[in-house]
Amino acid sequence: MTETVVVTSLGSVSGDIVIKGLHKEGMRVVGCSIYPAEWVADSLEVDAYYKVPLTADAEGFLATMADICKREQASYIFPLIDLDVDLFNANRAWAEDLGVTVCFSTKHALDIIRNKKDLADFIAAEVPEVVSIPTLMLKDVDTLPWEFPVVCKLINGRSSQGLRYIHSQAEWDAFRGEANLDAYIVEPFIEGPTIVVEIIRQPQTGSMVAIPREELISTPHGCGLTVRTYRDPKLEESCKVLAERLGIVGNVNYEFLRDPQGVYHFVECNPRFSAGTKFICIAGYNTIRNHLRCFTGQEIEPCEHIRDLIIARKYEEYVMCEC
Repeated sequence: MTETVVVTSLGSVSGDIVIKGLHKEGMRVVGCSIYPAEWVADSLEVDAYYKVPLTADAEGFLATMADICKREQASYIFPLIDLDVDLFNANRAWAEDLGVTVCFSTKHALDIIRNKKDLADFIAAEVPEVVSIPTLMLKDVDTLPWEFPVVCKLINGRSSQGLRYIHSQAEWDAFRGEANLDAYIVEPFIEGPTIVVEIIRQPQTGSMVAIPREELISTPHGCGLTVRTYRDPKLEESCKVLAERLGIVGNVNYEFLRDPQGVYHFVECNPRFSAGTKFICIAGYNTIRNHLRCFTGQEIEPCEHIRDLIIARKYEEYVMCEC
């Protein structure tokens, strides 16, 4: 019998490759988002599509998702954005009662990952193999221990939400006067390109893969437009150590800044498919298949044939309806 996967937030950048990858695995794919079908090009690619409430309406969202899962006899849910991950993580009993597997990491891992201060502290204390950027709560800093510029981030921010670069004492004083001090962290500025490492960990077998890429061109919100895939055994091994100690399950991605001396400074972990998922598939590793295998008890494939490529993205337009 063909099993069904519900994919949330279908308009996300990773949505297209996730749908195609699941179909190649013989899965039936049900998509949903907060927009009507004619606004979402990927609604043309799924086997069924539903409009759902905002995740801010947690009760309404979960009730609608429960109806969808029952109607479509879904076995799995793939959340594509952090807001969905956060809501499902806070309501794990909901999925257990429904008999549906939400394909993401353990609560222990996600609770740490989604708090940038906790994650920086965890790495500094537990994973010396990874270089963590010094991170302080904004409320605890009157006098900065670093030179300008510095970087201020929301403690649970996503897609550069709330990100501020502070270049002077006047800017610093103004920002501290207007910001929610409990909601922000502050870090020294690290100059260098963004490096993203895709991680897949199968906890039952202990198998892991780590695949780096350099973001050559990206949007202001961190969506890679042109990248270079490559291998770096030392970086890959340190990323696997972090995944093991966090208790990662399935696919996540780490972001680093590589400074002029070649040192990788850990920035954050995104606990879901990245916007660059298709880049990795093109380079030679099927992240969709192997993420699914982490939740079906199957062994993941080894990562042996990643090609060193420069890959660029373009967009395509679709006529959804005549109005």
